[in-house]
Amino acid sequence: MRRRFFHRCAAAGAAALGVALAGPVRALMPTQSAPDPDALTPAQSTIFRAWFVRIVDQQMRRGPTPRWTQRDCAGLVRFAAVEALREHDARWLKANGMNGAGDASRLPPELQLSPQQRTLANRWTRIDGSVGAYVSAIALIQRNSRFISRDVNQALPGDLLFFDQGDDQHLMIWLDRYIAYHTGIVTPTDSGLRAVAVSDLMQWKDSRWQPFDGNPNFVGVFRFAFLTP
Repeated sequence: MRRRFFHRCAAAGAAALGVALAGPVRALMPTQSAPDPDALTPAQSTIFRAWFVRIVDQQMRRGPTPRWTQRDCAGLVRFAAVEALREHDARWLKANGMNGAGDASRLPPELQLSPQQRTLANRWTRIDGSVGAYVSAIALIQRNSRFISRDVNQALPGDLLFFDQGDDQHLMIWLDRYIAYHTGIVTPTDSGLRAVAVSDLMQWKDSRWQPFDGNPNFVGVFRFAFLTP
């Protein structure tokens, strides 16, 4: 595993869309809003987490799914959320390489969702208040997640770790055994996907990426707003 991070994941995505990243993200904590009537129940949330983690793990182990085209840290989060909310029928399993021997026994139970719940990850709220399938890393945190803690021991599988390096921001995904992220750079020989053990990240040589309360660059652990709890 290469021990390097790409610091401009969110900034590059925003620049490509002509969006300016304003101010330190620490000042852009999630806004309070009315409960989403389509929010998942506790039981649904547990199953969603299992699918979300399984999909991210699949990308790490077997390489990016061809339909995942927005290759950066926020893109990985959006893709996994959308796919976790889909119906995982035989066609989906085949398209995502999960129909091999032994896969079925390791897959989570199917999510029983309403048609509206299926679309939750295609109607993210952006910084300007508009809604759509694309959303930046900052908007994922500020408008679509809730702050949990700056103590990673409070993280659940599928939660997001958010780092603010001033002009550069980055998302990582807590998968319990390890943390997954995308560098934002893709080459013919490098998918940009990385995984790091939690214990290794806590002792990372570049202390800006250490996820603990004393690191001013670590904003904290965040959870999708549509999950309960």
